[in-house]
Amino acid sequence: MIRNFDEVLEIARKRGPKKVALACAEDVDALKAINEAKKTGIVEAILVGDEEKIKANAKAENIDITQYEIVHEGDMVEASRKAVELVSTGKAHMVMKGLVDTSIILKAVLDKEIGLRTGNPLSHVALFQVPGFDKMHLVTDAAMTIAPDLEGKKALINNVVPVANALDIQMPKVAVICAKEKANPKMPDTMDAQALQEMNEKGEIKDCIVGGPLALDNAVSKKAAEIKGIDHPVAGDADILLTGDIEAGNVLYKSMIYFGQAKNAGVIVGAKAPIVLTSRADSDEAKLYSIALGVLCAAEFFDK
Repeated sequence: MIRNFDEVLEIARKRGPKKVALACAEDVDALKAINEAKKTGIVEAILVGDEEKIKANAKAENIDITQYEIVHEGDMVEASRKAVELVSTGKAHMVMKGLVDTSIILKAVLDKEIGLRTGNPLSHVALFQVPGFDKMHLVTDAAMTIAPDLEGKKALINNVVPVANALDIQMPKVAVICAKEKANPKMPDTMDAQALQEMNEKGEIKDCIVGGPLALDNAVSKKAAEIKGIDHPVAGDADILLTGDIEAGNVLYKSMIYFGQAKNAGVIVGAKAPIVLTSRADSDEAKLYSIALGVLCAAEFFDK
């Protein structure tokens, strides 16, 4: 099990470098993140976008652009399509978003002809290193899936399990997070949580252990679980935190960063290859960690 981001980077170096297709690569922040990841030894990159702007921005940031292949395309829609096509044709292992709207890059990912469809919905997975814990935690979905129904939550679990595997967690423990740890018909998320646990017990959700409903405290604290008398393998030892909707997921995500001072990374999964979508609000460190997480996922998807 990988326990911190130092180990994430170390293992990414061993399993990489993987090739990233950076869509609309004239983005200064994305260029800097890719360059740092290359210096760290975890990626190579193909830069897709306006060649003149890419070179100008690289020069302004003292980035040696000669170490990268550039595919010129001035139109952001076409640049996104070309970046995705580089992955679908095996010339790159992952896609990263540059200076382009998320909707445009995801449309290219889902394109029936050149995209990376698998039949699964796309979802966001965040990885956290929280001070005081001796393990990392995965959270889904804080950024994409608005209000999943029961089947949607099952799909989220199916998408996140391979990410846990990429972190060397072979039978991840999934806590379905609710406000209470008892199923209550007046609280639909608790009923879904109970159903997900039962589906896992029947073998309908595989390669993980699902527990729910669990409140956050008894999902991550063995002491809290013991005090409440909760006897389940996931209680107090969750690897994955599945939230009921994007509101809960987003609040948890940002609380861990701003209140908990957690280090973080994020990746979009559900496609044939990982998709790295960093935000301008992300720290340089978080961007590097997100690329590293993408490398581990790419190794899991392509090397096995």
